[in-house]
Amino acid sequence: MNIDKIKYNADGLVPAIVQDEASGTVLMLAYMNAEALRKTLETGVTWFYSRSRRSLWQKGETSGHVQTVKEMYYDCDADTILVKVNQTGAACHEGTFSCFSRRLDAETAQAETLVDPGKIYKEPLANVIYELYHVINDRKHNPKEGSYTNYLFEKGQDKILKKVGEEAAETIIGSKNNDKAEILYEMADLWYHCLVLLANHEIAPSELMAELQSRRK
Repeated sequence: MNIDKIKYNADGLVPAIVQDEASGTVLMLAYMNAEALRKTLETGVTWFYSRSRRSLWQKGETSGHVQTVKEMYYDCDADTILVKVNQTGAACHEGTFSCFSRRLDAETAQAETLVDPGKIYKEPLANVIYELYHVINDRKHNPKEGSYTNYLFEKGQDKILKKVGEEAAETIIGSKNNDKAEILYEMADLWYHCLVLLANHEIAPSELMAELQSRRK
């Protein structure tokens, strides 16, 4: 990227759209000045300029939800930047994977679902996976009394692996029974325990997404 081509606004800032490379989910919109852009390119993690605090800040510096830069682009007018990242944890300060998790047309979407329950689920699958993983990972690092997820981490890898095996077997039984409700219920359990397994190994869902994407080529 030729940073000399970037056109900043009157305040010396350029909007930066951040996108998860693996899932394609738009995570957030922030602003960079020339120094934040330079530090992002030099360090390989995202830096922004806070308009309210009037200072630079690194995404995830305190929360641990760091964004590792994979690719950067600028648009045809050179006044907007696209940053593709590997997102650790949640991008939004409210704990959701993406800041764009609230539908503006929510009432319309709800009406469509009521009219046709067979419509595809409105929430992008990647968002659901990442948000669930964030909760699981948070339980790992911030134990909550009575949490089943914490119970699994306390018992360790063997217990987690046993549950993955049990849920896989129960999913198979549901399939053999040709019972849709049973298949969905057991597979949801299986996916949850698989995410626990990933968290146990400190593997982010984005790494799994990247592996799946590599197999399409």
